[in-house]
Amino acid sequence: MEVQNCCKQEHQVVILMVPLPAQGHLNQLLHFSLHISTQFKLPVHFAGSSTHNRQAKTRLHGWSSQYLNNIHFHDFKLPPYNCPAPKPDPLVPFPAHLQPLFDSIDHLREPIYELIQELSTKFYRVVVIHDTGMASVVQDVKSIPNAENYAFLTISAFTLSAMNQEQFLDLDSDIPNSLPSMDGCFTPEILKYFEKQHKFFGFESGRICNTSRLIEGKFVEYLEKLSRNSEKKFFPIGPLNPIQIERTDDENYIQKWLEKHEKDSVLYVSFGSTTSMTDEQITELALGLERSGVKFLWVLRNADNGDIFSPSKIGNYQDCDRGCNNVSWGLNYRLLEGYEERVKERGMVIREWVSQLEILAHPSIGGFMSHCGWNSCIESISMGVPIATWPMHSDQPRNAVLITDVLKIGIQVKDWARRAELVSSSMICNVVVRLMVSDEGKEMRKRAQELADRVRASVAKDGVFRKEMASFISHITRL
Repeated sequence: MEVQNCCKQEHQVVILMVPLPAQGHLNQLLHFSLHISTQFKLPVHFAGSSTHNRQAKTRLHGWSSQYLNNIHFHDFKLPPYNCPAPKPDPLVPFPAHLQPLFDSIDHLREPIYELIQELSTKFYRVVVIHDTGMASVVQDVKSIPNAENYAFLTISAFTLSAMNQEQFLDLDSDIPNSLPSMDGCFTPEILKYFEKQHKFFGFESGRICNTSRLIEGKFVEYLEKLSRNSEKKFFPIGPLNPIQIERTDDENYIQKWLEKHEKDSVLYVSFGSTTSMTDEQITELALGLERSGVKFLWVLRNADNGDIFSPSKIGNYQDCDRGCNNVSWGLNYRLLEGYEERVKERGMVIREWVSQLEILAHPSIGGFMSHCGWNSCIESISMGVPIATWPMHSDQPRNAVLITDVLKIGIQVKDWARRAELVSSSMICNVVVRLMVSDEGKEMRKRAQELADRVRASVAKDGVFRKEMASFISHITRL
């Protein structure tokens, strides 16, 4: 895509976002792009495969779609890759089916380098903000004199700090003496991919993390101390998801259903875009929700494939650009006969991608059963919703510890050390009741809402979020 020269000015800075093509990563950098382009009116370019740029735009939530017009999207082609169907694996539940997609990513290196070169001729400075999983793709930035890059971390400051476990455990008496093992978090293939990316770390001008001092203050300070030692500035800028939600559809049937229920009475159940459960575990979860007597909204859908728009994913629906709520997901999950009819007065099962922010922001939502991906954690924190933690892979086990042991706004469903075991319906029922109707759950909800109030204040004028954003913008636009 040709870069227009109409807005060229002396000392003007342009930002280029390079996300990893997976939903949780696309989502965070798109939010960041929208903040920069709408609040600071800087030109922002977003580079990726045509399929995943489309995915990011289609699944925009919390913002009006009109703001996408402020961003310049660059659609590049990837060579054909064949992602197999998601396969549940209790021992290593990482989405191994996406590996062919990750293996194809290096084909973006050349077109993105050409784009950076073109931008460098038209702007005083090119600022490349890349997902750490895309370090190999942007490695050529260092050869362009007026370009600099910043590594974007899609994980919590807590999880990032825990990588240096010995010193980290001295930070907080609430941290367990032994953190969850990393065993089972990743496949050998994805670990090799991360090792490859790590070889290209070190030439970035700084690091950015989607978090807030109000949420992870002592861990942010720890990372800043490490950054001072390495002379690389650390920017905690978050939450990047919007706090004041702009609904995508006021007539949405989910919102209509939520309106029927009283405040804090509904449990939202969702395990993200990369989780697959066995049929046996789905049955136990269904029975546990039913037996709890608690109202619930359960998103039951397949894990994303490498191309969410491929015919095998879309089924009979063809118009996905109108919103992914028109796309058929998860139809191969068969619940017990008559289940949805039995629970229809107090439970809804949804088999498609949903706008999670809109759901979490609704007053009737009083709890969230979650895999504890960082997007889900920080969105739930932003909306004041306590979490029943059920980590599946990656950074999720340690995010769960942050929620339950440090912030104390959640309760554990499944211990990571027993991840291969089936969680029984009785265990699920017990956790749901504790979170939603017990005094213990009410105290968690109170703490979650108090934390959310502080986070909301941070996005107001002169709040922490505004100051952190302004500091970063001042840094990259320096003369």
